Amino acid sequence: MDKQETTPRDDAIRLLARRDYSQAELVSRLTTRGHERADIALALDGLAEQGLQSDARFAEQFVRSRLFRGQGEMKIRAELSSRGVTDEMAREALDGEAPDWHRLACEALAKRFDSPGREPRERAKRERFLASRGFDFDQVRHAMAHAWNMDH
Repeated sequence: MDKQETTPRDDAIRLLARRDYSQAELVSRLTTRGHERADIALALDGLAEQGLQSDARFAEQFVRSRLFRGQGEMKIRAELSSRGVTDEMAREALDGEAPDWHRLACEALAKRFDSPGREPRERAKRERFLASRGFDFDQVRHAMAHAWNMDH
């Protein structure tokens, strides 16, 4: 072991000092840094036991940050899943925030566009924008009808 080599625990703590990571993200990053999977698993189990790493806490913070960005439920769930967060943990994090998806869709749309658009092409562009943000059909339709009036 040369002077520069660190343990998986050291590297994980260094990463977690900047922001929360899911366990799957940490496994990926630590594997990339050349650590053995068995050593990574031991280190992450220890960090989880000490409360230094928590997928539930990661999911809660992730949901809050994505809601602040005006993203919809489908996109948030997909991003959590890609980061190794279980569907149940994602549901709990979303339920904990209890967002009003219709209002959020309206706010995202009104922030980006000043009107629903006059032409079908303009309306389609706005609908695609909301769909790409992870809002479902019902939320998109609601936002297109209500985003520019006060009663979202």
